[in-house]
Amino acid sequence: MRHTLSTLRKTLAGGRKLAMLTCYDASFARLMDAAGVDTLLVGDSLGMVVQGHDSTLPVTVDDIAYHTACIARGAPRAFLVADMPFGSYHEDAAQAMRNAVTLMKAGAQMVKLEGGAEIAPIVKQYVLAGIPVCAHVGLLPQHVNAVGGFRVQGRDAASAERILADAQALDAAGAAMVLIEGVPEDVGRRVAESVGAITIGIGASGACDGQVLVMHDMLGMTDRPARFVKDFTRELAPGEGNLIERAFRAYAEEVGAGRFPAAEHVYAATGDAAAAYGGANAPKAG
Repeated sequence: MRHTLSTLRKTLAGGRKLAMLTCYDASFARLMDAAGVDTLLVGDSLGMVVQGHDSTLPVTVDDIAYHTACIARGAPRAFLVADMPFGSYHEDAAQAMRNAVTLMKAGAQMVKLEGGAEIAPIVKQYVLAGIPVCAHVGLLPQHVNAVGGFRVQGRDAASAERILADAQALDAAGAAMVLIEGVPEDVGRRVAESVGAITIGIGASGACDGQVLVMHDMLGMTDRPARFVKDFTRELAPGEGNLIERAFRAYAEEVGAGRFPAAEHVYAATGDAAAAYGGANAPKAG
């Protein structure tokens, strides 16, 4: 039986955090599902890790819809979230609705949007139409050209307050989930503690309700990975069973028990928050 928002909240109420991974095809979806990964994100990170681009910007709605349908067929249990790619919800309300409906018809149970308080009207529009929303705050990969690259956000008081206000506005607009990316640990914690939505962290805080990583990152396939990445294949002892499924299971277990992220996987409020976010080609949650 496929997870729903209700079953995800029941999991949290039972004391276990949620494990999310990006996914792009049916075969990996099947392994993640069997390993107990709660939520699969059809991320526009596919532009980097699948299509070979240097950002997420070239990804189209048709790309996301195709991969969403593949994953929906491969994973009968996990909750499925699909990214709204760059430019797919910015023209007008009709365009935003049309593209979200396309992804829901492809098999998504929720769509994810990047942005702050300015996209609250779109979130409200989706919620009224029965489309669950995951908001995405902090580092926004689709805004990479505006912020000068993949950099930790919220390093000063003003930007930290803006991220917090954005998350609260999107929560008030009806977002059922908020993904927090690339912020100092204290900023991620403040956001997680101030919204009613389910919070998912990536380079944010262990206080979030769950964590997400790009599949290629946690399988050790990325050169110069970002600080928040852990290679879950490295510590596996030789043994029976599929190595990749075992890595997915180890990830789900560590996230569920609150052991990942550890202190070395988050950004401090000062000092190392000023360090590079990750390698130039490191895939982001996106």
